[in-house]
This record gives sequence, structure tokens and C-alpha cells, in this order.
Amino acid sequence: MVPPRSAAGPCRCSPRLRGRSFRRDDRVVLNGIVWKLRTGSAWRDVPERYGSWRTLYTRFRRWALDGTFSRMLEAAQARKDAVGDIDWLVSVDSTIARAHQHAAGARKKGRPQQNRHSHALGRSRGGLTTKIHLACDGRGRPLGFLVTGGNVNDCTQFEQVLARIKVRRTGPGRPRTRPEHLLGDKGYSTRHIRSYLRKHGIPHTIPERSDQQVNRRRRGSNGGRPPAFDKERYKQRNVVERCFNALKQYRAIATRYDKTRESYEAALTIASLLMWI
Repeated sequence: MVPPRSAAGPCRCSPRLRGRSFRRDDRVVLNGIVWKLRTGSAWRDVPERYGSWRTLYTRFRRWALDGTFSRMLEAAQARKDAVGDIDWLVSVDSTIARAHQHAAGARKKGRPQQNRHSHALGRSRGGLTTKIHLACDGRGRPLGFLVTGGNVNDCTQFEQVLARIKVRRTGPGRPRTRPEHLLGDKGYSTRHIRSYLRKHGIPHTIPERSDQQVNRRRRGSNGGRPPAFDKERYKQRNVVERCFNALKQYRAIATRYDKTRESYEAALTIASLLMWI
């Protein structure tokens, strides 16, 4: 039998929650996002101890779009630079990440072909892939990166990669953007790139391709001198390979599951941030 309601209002033995609901702590949510990126799991499979998966996904997208993750990475780099903890022997390279079938199908804006390019998906023999173009410091920590379709040539993105290097000062002054020395593989051995580096006063060590050597020798004295190449310094370029290896310890980076460019770049930013702190 249901007791009659009191004239004063509803029974106070079972009060209802009023006002705003409980907000999950940002640190807990960020830990849940990192767990998801590390394991490569679906959002729905994130353990309940991190809160609702909808909360995690909503904040991840919000922070990805408003630049929160990028500002966190910039702040971490600025602190390291303030204490002289950045080695400006910069290496550039790229790596391929296979796109999962779930990565396709983002909301289309215009033709489907344009939509793939806008979300950094390229089709090749292996299917849909994404390429990560990256510049790291001498200790193998990311300084700047961008993502394109997997069928994009490395040398065409060289200037854009260097433009992503912007280490803010903790005090007054412009961000630091120029390496002390730059290392790259044969994929960056083009006349345009070497001219760009000389114009900006950036010393570099990039091996000359075999076909370029043959053409230069065939032209004789008109072929000019071979570019300077320091074998011992070039051996230090392996730090960029170690950097890629560390990033791909996150399964959501080694295999792309995100449909949009912004989400995949945010995942790379989070992994890069954890390498700096």
C-alpha cells in the first residue's frame, strides 16, 4: 500500500538529485583517453572506472577541436627549452599507418575523393593509409608533425613539417623554429629542399641519391661539386626511427581507427606530449 503524500511535498527519505549532475574529473577522463589510445580499443570498451565512454569521447573531440592538446604540448616543449633540454639536431622522416576499415566513412563535404584527402586518407596497393611526417629533436622527441594520405611524397611536405616546429619561449621573444642542424634521408635529396635550407641558413646532412650522382658526373665540370656529407653525424638520424617506434606503441596510432584528421592528430599530440613530460 502506497502511503499518502504529505502536504509539505514529496517524502524526504529518498531525495532526488537536483541541479547539475556530477562532472567527472578531467584528469580521470584524460587517463581514460590515454588507455583507449594505448590499447586501440573502441570507446565503448573503456573501463567504467574512467567514467562514461560518451563523456570521454565528448571531451576528447572538444579538446581536439579547440586546441587544448596542442597547447599542452607547446607548454611542455617551452618548459624543456627554458632549461636547455632540447637537442636542436633535428631529424625528419615519415612513416605509414594502415587505416582500419572503420576509419573510412567520415561525413562527406563535397565529392568522396576530396573527402578522403581532407581527412588524410590515401589509397594505394595496401588499401587506405595515412602518412605521418615528423621532425624530432636529437633525443627522439617530436617537435612538429603533420598527417597526409599515405600516397603523398615525403619531399612535398618538407617545408610544412619544418613550419610546425614552434617552440614558445617562457618569457618574451618569438618561438624558436630553426634547427641547428638537420638530418634527412635520400627522400629529401632535391634541389628545391637544399636551396630552401641554404636560404634559411640551416646546415644539413642529406645523402645524395645514386641517380643524382650519375647525372652530376655525366655533366663533368658543369655538374658542380657533390654536397657535403658527414657520415658520423648522419648515424644519429636513427633517433627519428626510435621516435616512430615509441609513437606506435599506441595501437590507435600504429593502426588508424579515427575517421577524421582532427581526431588522429589529437591522438598523435597526446602521445607526443607523454614523451615530453
